[in-house]
Amino acid sequence: MRILGESSEDEMVACFLRGELSSRRFGGNLRSRLVAAGHTERLLTHPDLGDAAANLARRALLAATRGYGEDRDLFAGFPGDVAWTRALLSRDEAARVRYVEYSYWVALSGGSRRPSDAARRIEAGQRAFDVPNEPFVDAAHAFAGGERFPPLILVGESPDTLVCLEGHVRLTAYALLDFPADLACLVGTAPAMGRWAR
Repeated sequence: MRILGESSEDEMVACFLRGELSSRRFGGNLRSRLVAAGHTERLLTHPDLGDAAANLARRALLAATRGYGEDRDLFAGFPGDVAWTRALLSRDEAARVRYVEYSYWVALSGGSRRPSDAARRIEAGQRAFDVPNEPFVDAAHAFAGGERFPPLILVGESPDTLVCLEGHVRLTAYALLDFPADLACLVGTAPAMGRWAR
C-alpha cells in the first residue's frame, strides 16, 4: 500500500456520500434527504472540507441515511477513533480486501467475502438472492471505457485486514477486470475496528 497522505473523518463522510449519490440502491433516499434538509447535490458533488457547516450537514445526512455516529445500521459497532489516510492499493492488496459481513455479499462471493470469488460466480451467471448482476458488469464496462469512480472506503485494525465500508459495486467491478493497479482508496484503521470489520 502506498500512502499518499493523511485524510480525515470529514473527507471520509464526503467521499462516502458522493459514492452513494450514484448508487441505484441508496441514491434516491439520499437525494430525498438532501431536498428535505434544503441542500442541493452540490453539497456532495463539490464538497468544501474547509466549510464547517457543510461538514456538519454531511455528517447529519450520513447519520440519517446510514446511522453514522449513532451506533446503528451500517455503523453499529463502528469505533469513533479512526485514523484516516489516502492510499493506493496494488492489484494483490485489492484482491485481499473483503466485503462487509452482510448476507448478500456473503452469498455473492460463495461465502468467502472475496470480490475475486464473486467475480468468478458472476462470470458463471450465478446470482445472490436472484438479484441481477448487471450493475457490476455495467460498472466494469464504464471503468474500462475511461470513467473514473470515487475512492473505495476500506477499514480494518491494520492495512492487512481491510474490509470494504463503501464501494462494494465498484470493488466488484474492479474484480471483474482483475483489479487495476494503483486503486485509489481511503483507509480507516483503529485498534477496535475488528468489532466491526470481522
